[in-house]
Amino acid sequence: MSLSHRLPCLYPGCPLTFKSQHGRTYHIRNAHVNSNAQSELNLGPDLSESPPTGNLTQRPKQRHGRRIEHPYLTGLPCDANGNFLPPGTQPTPRANATPDDWSPFESEVQFLVADLLYRRVEMSASNIDTLMELWETSMGVFGASGPFRTHRHMHTVIDSASLGDAPWQCLVTGFLEDVSRNAPTWKQTAYEVWYRNPDEVVRLTLDNPDFSGQFDVCPYIELDVNDKRRWANVMSANIAWNHCDAIAVSHTDTHGAMYCPIILGSDKTTVSVATGHVEYHPMYLSIGNLHNSVRSAHRNAVIPIAFLAIPKGDRRYDDDPEFRKFKRQLFHASISAILQTLRLGMTSPVIWRCPDGHYRRVIYDLVAFIADYPEQVMLTGIVQGWCPKCAASPKDLNTASRPRTTALTDQLVQVLDSKTLWDRYGIDDDVIPFTADFPRADIHEMISPDLLHQIIKGAFKDHLVTWVCSYLTLANTESQGNAILDDIDRRIAAVPPFPGLRRFPHGRRFKQWTGDDSKALMKVYLPAIVGYVPDDMVMCISAFLDTCYIARRQDLDEDSLKKFDTSFSKYLQLRDIFHTTGVRPTGFSLPRQHVLTHYHSLIQDFGAPAGLCSSITESRHITAVKKPWRRSNHYKALGQMLRVNERLDKLSALRSDFVARGMMPAGHRPPAGTSFFHGNLDERQPTNSNQDESDDEDEGPVDDSVLGHVVLARSRMIDYLRDFQGLAAQINEPDLPILTQGFLADQLHLSGEIMPLITSKVSVFHSATATFFAPSDPSGIRGMRRERIRSTPSWRGQGPRHDCVFVTEDDEKPGVRGLNIGRITLFFSFLYDGTEYPCALLEWFTRVRLDQVTGMWIVRPDFIHAGNRRNKSVVHLDALLRAAHLIPVYGSERLPLEIDAIVSLDTFMAYYVNKYIDHHAHEIAF
Repeated sequence: MSLSHRLPCLYPGCPLTFKSQHGRTYHIRNAHVNSNAQSELNLGPDLSESPPTGNLTQRPKQRHGRRIEHPYLTGLPCDANGNFLPPGTQPTPRANATPDDWSPFESEVQFLVADLLYRRVEMSASNIDTLMELWETSMGVFGASGPFRTHRHMHTVIDSASLGDAPWQCLVTGFLEDVSRNAPTWKQTAYEVWYRNPDEVVRLTLDNPDFSGQFDVCPYIELDVNDKRRWANVMSANIAWNHCDAIAVSHTDTHGAMYCPIILGSDKTTVSVATGHVEYHPMYLSIGNLHNSVRSAHRNAVIPIAFLAIPKGDRRYDDDPEFRKFKRQLFHASISAILQTLRLGMTSPVIWRCPDGHYRRVIYDLVAFIADYPEQVMLTGIVQGWCPKCAASPKDLNTASRPRTTALTDQLVQVLDSKTLWDRYGIDDDVIPFTADFPRADIHEMISPDLLHQIIKGAFKDHLVTWVCSYLTLANTESQGNAILDDIDRRIAAVPPFPGLRRFPHGRRFKQWTGDDSKALMKVYLPAIVGYVPDDMVMCISAFLDTCYIARRQDLDEDSLKKFDTSFSKYLQLRDIFHTTGVRPTGFSLPRQHVLTHYHSLIQDFGAPAGLCSSITESRHITAVKKPWRRSNHYKALGQMLRVNERLDKLSALRSDFVARGMMPAGHRPPAGTSFFHGNLDERQPTNSNQDESDDEDEGPVDDSVLGHVVLARSRMIDYLRDFQGLAAQINEPDLPILTQGFLADQLHLSGEIMPLITSKVSVFHSATATFFAPSDPSGIRGMRRERIRSTPSWRGQGPRHDCVFVTEDDEKPGVRGLNIGRITLFFSFLYDGTEYPCALLEWFTRVRLDQVTGMWIVRPDFIHAGNRRNKSVVHLDALLRAAHLIPVYGSERLPLEIDAIVSLDTFMAYYVNKYIDHHAHEIAF
C-alpha cells in the first residue's frame, strides 16, 4: 500500500499512518487515549444564575457541561464550633497519634492477624486457641510469643477499640392495655427491640475517611456536554434539591450547612428453616451523600441500626384484625422511637466531621426507605394489592393515578369511615406511619424503587418466565410442553461459560431461587426460548430486558429516560400476547408490573435505582445477620450476633484510620505479591498447567485507582516449548510464526515485505485480566471492574475453554458496528529489541445482522475463502476491550444431549452476541 493510501493518525501532531482502520484505532487507544478508563466529567459549580425550584423535570436552559450546586445548603467547611472557615482552609489532622501507633493493638502484625482471623476467615474460637498455642510453641524457642494468647485475648483487644463504637441498646415494649391472664400470648409478651443510636451511626459514617472522594456535600443538578440533565447519586435527584429549598426557606440558620439525606431499609430474613424457622427483622441506615457505587460495593456504608421485634401468635390469630393492627403499630412505634435522636438535627444543624476531614454543619432529612412490597404495605398503611405510590385501583393497575401523600391521606381519614377508606382508597386507618413524628417526612414519597423484587424477581422471574411456561403447556399437550421445557433447560445449560456467570447445569429445575439466580437467568434466557414461542413473545421479553437494563444503570440522562420510555411502551404493547394466548385472561393488574409506570419519575426523584435497591440490604443480611448467626451457638443468638457486628465495625473503622494515617495501603488490596502482574517475561513465576489458576476469581470489583487495561496472568505455563516453530507444532497452529511476524511488522510500522526476525523466547499464558469502568455492574467504589479471560486446553477437567473478546475496530461507529469479535486461541508474549509484546491469537467472527426479534447481533465463524480454515490474527492485548459472550442460535431442532457448555462454541454456525450478559455489555453491544 502506498503512503498516499494509508490512513493518518487523527491525534493532533502525530505523524504516523496506518494500513487499516483497525490499526489506526488501536494506535489511538494505545498511544493517546484509553477507552477502557473511566472518563469523568469535570463540572465546576456555577451559582451565578438563580437556582431552579419546584419540579426539576422542566429545568431552565443552562450552559453546557457543568454542575449547578444548591445555592443555600452548600456544605461549607467550618471549625469544630460551627464557625465557617475561609475558602481554601485545610482540614485539621484527624488524630495526634504517631505513625507507628497501632492502638489498641501492639503492632501491625497483631492487627492484621485479628483482622484475618475474625473478619476474613471467621475462624472459630477453638481453632484460634489451637493456632495461638502452635504459634506460641514455635516462637518460644526464640524467646518470643505469638500475637495473642487465646481467642478471648484477641476479642478483648478488639472490644477495647473506641473507633467505630456504636453500642447496642435495648428497648422493651408490649401491648399497652391491661392484659388478663387469659389473654393470648402475643399480648402478654414483652418485646425487645435492639437498636443503635442513629445519630452516632451517622457521625461514624461521616467520619469515615474511606469515603473521601466518593461523597457529595450538597445537592446538585448535573448537565452533560450536550446540556442534558443526568441523574445518578441521591444528591443529583429532585427530592434532595426540593427538600433543601424547603429547609432553606423555613430554617434560615441552615444556610451554608450540609444536607444529609437519611436512607433507611428493612426486611425480614430467615437464617434457619431446619431449626424452627429462625428469622430476624433488621433495619439499616445509610446516607445519601455517599455515591451509589459505595453503597453498591457493599462497603461499610449500610449499617445495621436495629433488630425489630417479630410478634408471634397461635395459628388462630393469623388473620385476627387486632393482632394485625398490633404488629403494624409496634413496627411504626419502634422505628419512631429508634430515630428520635435524629429529630433535633432535622431543624437545627449538628456539627460533624466529614470524610475529607472538614467539619460541617449538618442538617438531617428522612428521604428514602428501601423495602420490598410486603414491607412497603406495612410502611405506608395501605391495603395489600394497592400501590404505595399512587391511588390506582387494584382492579386497574395499567396506568398511574393520583400520587399518594401523607397530607391527602390525613384529609381522607378526617372525613371518611374506615370501610370506605379500605375499599375505595386502599387505606388502613389503624396505621399511623412513623414519619408523622418527623418534619418534612412523607412515607409515600420515601418509598424508593426496588429493582430486585419489582423487576428482577417480580416482573421477570415470577411473571414472564412463569407465563412462558404456562404458554407452552397451553399451546401443546402436557408431554409436548414438558419436552420443550426440558429442551429449553438443556439450551440454558449449554450456554458457554463467562466470567462470573452462574451456571445452570440442569436448567431452571431447582426449588430455592435467589435474587442472583434470577439475575443470572435474565442473562441467558432469551435465546433459549427462540423457536418455541411466538416472535411477539420473544420481542416482548427483549423489550422488558432492555427496560430493566436501562433502569439498572448507575447513571441515567435525558436520552436514557427516553430509551426507557420507548422500551417500556414497546413492552406494554407486546405484553398483550400473553392475554390473547390465554395465559393472562384477567389482564395485568399486578403491583410489581404497575410500579414500572412510576420508574421515570422515581429516577428523577431518587437518582439511579441501583443505588437504592433492596439487593443492597439483602447482601447486608449476609454479613450482619446470617454469618453472625452461624458464628453463634444458636442459643439466644441475637446478643452474640450484635457483639459480632460491633467487632466487625471496629475492625473496619480501625483499618480506615490506619489507611488515612498512611500506615497501610489504600483500598482493599490483596497481600503483596498477589496483585495482577504485568512485568518482564523472566520475572513471572512459571506454573504447571495442572495449576491453571482455576481457583482464581473470574471477576470482581476493583477499589484501586487504576486505568482500564488488559494484562496477562501472573504466571506463564511451563508445559509449552519456548520457540515459535516448536510452539506452533505443539499447539497445531502452523501459521503462528508468520502471523506474529506480521503483527510485529505492523507494530514497528514497517512497510513492504520486511518481516522482523523474532529470536526471543515465547511465553504462554492461560488467562488475562481485563479491567474497565463499569459502574452499573458489581464494581469497586470508583466504578472499576475486573474480569478474567481464559484460553486453556483444560478447564476444571472438563475440556478446553477459549473465551471470546470484543476488539475495538472503529471508535467512531456505534455499538457492535465499531467492534470486532474474536475467540482467544492463545495468550502469549515475547521480547523484541528490549520491548515486551503481550499478544493474543484470535479466530474471528463476522457480523451477520442485527436480529429484530431478540434485539441482539448475530455473528458467524469467519473462514478463509469459504474453506475449513478459520480466519486468525495476532493482536496486541491493548486492542482488546473486554470479554464478549456468545450464545448459540439454536434453531428449531432439539439440542442433542452430547452438546454442553464446553463444546457449544465449536458446534454451531451462528451465535448471538449476548448484550444481556452484564450492563456494560448492554451499553456497548447494541
